[in-house]
Amino acid sequence: MASELEVTILLVEDDPGHARLVEKNLRRAAIANPIVTLGDGQQAVDYLFGDGERPGASPLLVLLDLNLPGLDGYQVLERIKADERTRRIPVIVLTTTDDAREVSRCYELGCNVYIVKPVEYEHFSDAIRKLGLFLKVVAVPDGEGNGVRVPGSGTIPC
Repeated sequence: MASELEVTILLVEDDPGHARLVEKNLRRAAIANPIVTLGDGQQAVDYLFGDGERPGASPLLVLLDLNLPGLDGYQVLERIKADERTRRIPVIVLTTTDDAREVSRCYELGCNVYIVKPVEYEHFSDAIRKLGLFLKVVAVPDGEGNGVRVPGSGTIPC
């Protein structure tokens, strides 16, 4: 059975100003989880799939920009969702692209939530509040692939 682990937020954003704003709003919404910020898609793939273990090896939530140098967000999302080890990681796309085809493509690739930047503070803070609730009840894989342990409850089927 999995232990209760703190969820690390992996923020993949090439614009340092946007990254600071997202982190500021996360902190403003009282989300105290560790945040790892990476500036491009290749760094994200290396972090997730590199030979060494991730620092802390804690469960993740990915906040992903689409317009990244090198590997773009679509490629990163596709890679996350195609790999058995990472396909259950929740991915929230935070991007400036609001084209319906692009939104559809992200959901088809497996993103969990799509948010267009710049976001109105109220919309963003509502999403962050929901994210905070999610982080408090995050499901941690049980290591055997047949269920998850939710902090404060038993194992539930996937």
